[in-house]
Amino acid sequence: MITLTPKRRGLLAMLIVVALLGAFVLPTVAQDDDIPDPTDGQWCSGVNIRFFVGGAEGDAFASIILRGAQAAANDLGANVDYLFSAWDPERMIQQLRDAIAAAPDGIAMMGHPGQDAIRPLAEEAAAAGIEMMYQNVDVPDVRAAFGGGYVGANLYTQGLALGEEAIRRFDLQAGEKAIIFARWDLVERVERERGTAEALEAAGLEVIRVQADVRAATDPNLLIPAFTSSVLAHPDVRVLGMGGGQILGNIPTYMQAAGLEPGAALVIGFDTSPLIMEAFDQGWIQLTSDQQPLLQGYLPILSLCQTLVYDLAPMNVDTGGGYVDPDNYQSVAALARAGLR
Repeated sequence: MITLTPKRRGLLAMLIVVALLGAFVLPTVAQDDDIPDPTDGQWCSGVNIRFFVGGAEGDAFASIILRGAQAAANDLGANVDYLFSAWDPERMIQQLRDAIAAAPDGIAMMGHPGQDAIRPLAEEAAAAGIEMMYQNVDVPDVRAAFGGGYVGANLYTQGLALGEEAIRRFDLQAGEKAIIFARWDLVERVERERGTAEALEAAGLEVIRVQADVRAATDPNLLIPAFTSSVLAHPDVRVLGMGGGQILGNIPTYMQAAGLEPGAALVIGFDTSPLIMEAFDQGWIQLTSDQQPLLQGYLPILSLCQTLVYDLAPMNVDTGGGYVDPDNYQSVAALARAGLR
């Protein structure tokens, strides 16, 4: 028989306690077979998403967003329905109502209708357990209240920077005139052009704000009357600011309709596209600010998938990509003409 000393009895008791703790408190961690492995690809299959493309089918800018979204769906395996709105805020709101009623897992929405119009629907989506993301135009107050991330340029900052860059590059002076064409009635959407206008005004320029036809984003020729009348009323205009890639790409048509030659006024704006590259070729455009719409298609779907599958926080990404000008546009021309930039 083995006799245990008090010291050995205490050690044995400690070992028994440790063994019991190991058995009951520290179970073996098992891998949940229901959680997809992100390295296997198609890990978002079975997830249903409604995605707002923004423009009409065939729209140059919206087509890039669409290709980004389609690439994400193909890479991740999500089931995505694409909604085209012709850049019409009222149509977007009706489509958002319909999307919520369809009860998808997630919705990637654009903020053009504004925070007041989107807020009650975002609340309804949150109550229904539908995850939201936003692209192209931000709605920060709505996101703060009901969740969701944003992928797109910081609009006011982007516009302000474009105005300041134009002042620096072109030595713009106080007293000179600028005309900026935009949807001034869309408070959230026009933050970008407001930033440009305020930068120019801070430098002493006179800025004339011209309201663009709601349909000009899908049919740019509808801006011709407003453009020609504004330019003819201000023949000494130094800067023409075009609020959106669709109308920037149509600048040769506008200027020719007003009897202007390339370089008669400095043309600045936003985005890249095949038509914008062609206008650079011909000397019609002097400066544009890129916002990389391919990312605005791809990343919202990636973010929704990460949230819905892995419970990760939504993405917030500023897609502003810098400036394109006559000296560097060839570096992005091939991608723009391929509908990727």
